Amino acid sequence: MRILNKKMSEPERLAHELFPLNRTLAGKDNITSLKILKKYNNKLQIKSFKSGTKCFDWKIPHEWNVKDAYIVKPDGKKICDFKKNNLHLVGYSHRLKKTIPLKILKKNLHSVKNHPDAIPYVTSYYKKTWGFCIEYRKKKLLKNGNYKVLINSSFKKGKMHYGEIFIKGKSKKEIIFTTYICHPSLANNEISGQVVNLFLSKHISVKRRRYSYRFLFMPETIGAIAYISKNLNNLKKNTIGGFILTCVGDERCFSYVPSRHGDTISDKIALKVFKKIKTKKKIYTWLDRGSDERQFCSPGVDLPFCSIMRSKYHTSGYPEYHTSLDRIGSVVTSKGLNGSISLYKKIIQQFEKSFFPLSAKKCEPFMTKYRLYHTLNDKFDWKSNDVKKTRDIMNFISHCDQKHSIEEISKKLNLRLDYTKKIFIFLLKKKLIHV
Repeated sequence: MRILNKKMSEPERLAHELFPLNRTLAGKDNITSLKILKKYNNKLQIKSFKSGTKCFDWKIPHEWNVKDAYIVKPDGKKICDFKKNNLHLVGYSHRLKKTIPLKILKKNLHSVKNHPDAIPYVTSYYKKTWGFCIEYRKKKLLKNGNYKVLINSSFKKGKMHYGEIFIKGKSKKEIIFTTYICHPSLANNEISGQVVNLFLSKHISVKRRRYSYRFLFMPETIGAIAYISKNLNNLKKNTIGGFILTCVGDERCFSYVPSRHGDTISDKIALKVFKKIKTKKKIYTWLDRGSDERQFCSPGVDLPFCSIMRSKYHTSGYPEYHTSLDRIGSVVTSKGLNGSISLYKKIIQQFEKSFFPLSAKKCEPFMTKYRLYHTLNDKFDWKSNDVKKTRDIMNFISHCDQKHSIEEISKKLNLRLDYTKKIFIFLLKKKLIHV
């Protein structure tokens, strides 16, 4: 049993509670993880999809649970003990009780030569198999002989669970923060996203916001695909910003992965905040993607999702990725977690003070109807009949596609910001634009 230090910060305490659990796509420890998160924010709702449910080109998998798994060497000593480290067992391994020679066993043993003291994280979600993960150094020491293999696992047609927190704002337009709950004991790659997402939800709950906010906790890939398949119309109608939270617990650097097009509201606000970070940082491209932005930005879905993380997965700057070396303390720290929480608070703040107007009319409005176009018999309804002002208003409306902020429009039109804001307020009053 893990003993928690009373001096720990709340984010660090939550990380320690979540760390030991054997999360996967669907199983009892996913539910346990969601219940722990709910203790920290009781607004979290636990929802599910039934096994076998079709979601676009995919199906929801069966639940997978493990009671025990290990290997016994010829000398009687136990190795690859699942109860000591859940990374030892390949994810979704089927039940097995068999004695086999080392030559056959090695075909089902996974290790990383470049990290000889690390247990790798390996899964086989959609192909029936079994396997164990072991430190390369220990694998090299195995001697010939017969090895007893036990995997006490089970599959059942059940449910794939996920968590959702929705905090209503003044507007129906919403910003989504999503993370995943499908990896076992991996601190930065798995736990940090859940912790940062949870504490951002608590931060949002403190006061009424202009925008609505949604926080999702679900299995990577299949969870996002299932959620999108169920909610696509509402997502496309209401989502103006979205962020994937992963690898946000270390202190090494910050990394930014854009949306597919790289020019969404999320990208613009993320880059604005990102550029102000004084510590080491790196900008990647869409080709470097690797998390659920793959689903939310996919063709036909096209939602405005990007990601700011700390050390990015699949890079030399994060050598512990998908191994037992990804621990709390050595990789994830209280300072790292709180730094990411602080950064995403700034992103929320930037959203709250930014306006992205949308034209209320299809095509150009009939400006004369609103006394906004100079004619021989009518005066311009803005303290003067200045033709330039008419042109400025028309130019402003032409950029009201809810993709450009007032500041961006001001720069594009080469107008003073205070003057552009007057146009904005004026058009709001005329109900010719929405925000």
